[in-house]
Amino acid sequence: MPALIEQLAALTGLRDRDALDAGLVAAVADLTHARRVAVHRVVGDDGAQRWLTRAQRGEAGTTPSLASLWSDSQDQPTLDEQPAWRDCLRLGQMRPWHAADRLSLFPLPGQGRQGGVVEVVSDRALTPNQIRGVQAILALVRNQLGLLDYSERDTLTGLLNRKSFDDSFYKVAALPALELLPEGQAERRQSTVARYWLAVLDIDHFKQVNDGFGHIIGDEVLLMVSQLMCSSFRYYDQLYRFGGEEFVVLLRCAAEDEAQLAFDRFRQRVSSHAFPQVRHLTLSIGFTDVRPGDTPVAAVERADKAVYFAKNHGRNQVRCAEALVRQGLLIDDDKASDVEFF
Repeated sequence: MPALIEQLAALTGLRDRDALDAGLVAAVADLTHARRVAVHRVVGDDGAQRWLTRAQRGEAGTTPSLASLWSDSQDQPTLDEQPAWRDCLRLGQMRPWHAADRLSLFPLPGQGRQGGVVEVVSDRALTPNQIRGVQAILALVRNQLGLLDYSERDTLTGLLNRKSFDDSFYKVAALPALELLPEGQAERRQSTVARYWLAVLDIDHFKQVNDGFGHIIGDEVLLMVSQLMCSSFRYYDQLYRFGGEEFVVLLRCAAEDEAQLAFDRFRQRVSSHAFPQVRHLTLSIGFTDVRPGDTPVAAVERADKAVYFAKNHGRNQVRCAEALVRQGLLIDDDKASDVEFF
């Protein structure tokens, strides 16, 4: 029991989802003395959901391996290809140790659709005390995730907030050009290039919405725009509300023209959507690439300049900062190496 208390105390100090998943498998592995513990999370949109092995640990004392939620899940099993995991998650009940496959499954809480299961592979059935210990760990993780959601998400839209942006950005800017992939997919590292793009999305003439229809309708518009964002971008694209009518997207794709197409597709979706009372809205979008060693301030400033250009040249359009620089329409003030003082 003292060891379990120490594990729970360590988990309460974690304020990062990556660290929380890694700490979860370490705590369960130490408690159960299992041969292997893994966290499998559901990723992807409805109808195309897959299992991503998010974290796992083998022999006692080894360091847990971690797969990024930004990883491409196309090579991962579909939801129905792992029926035992699927049923455990849907029923919300532990699947007891099964002698044939030597594993126990526990349902795992998660924000939105990112629930999953904890898989414990052991040589013998878990004791009642071990089962209660694992369930206590999962209850704590559920509470920690709730606290993270409270501190990291915008209260109106449910999108990530400005406070959580910097940490995510620095993770992306620190990534090498080759994508982080789960264990067993190392051969793809040589051919899969991950690039990231930061976009600032601004609702055109939003002040007129608040002035003409009131702030309740204005809030409803913001909520509907956020819902359109969630259904338009992929599960691993990071969506933020910075405040007011300004939204931010961290998008992963291989090339500038693909990013342009993705953002323009969303712009068109918003312009064709019928909003209550307001009816018609448009967006001005500016985006930039995330460069190695970039800072949030520098990247957002580049994207902001592209937004201002779009607003000053007709609105309802998508502009790339780098393309504007190539065309001689913007000056690139690269501040990626600036030191920030707080």
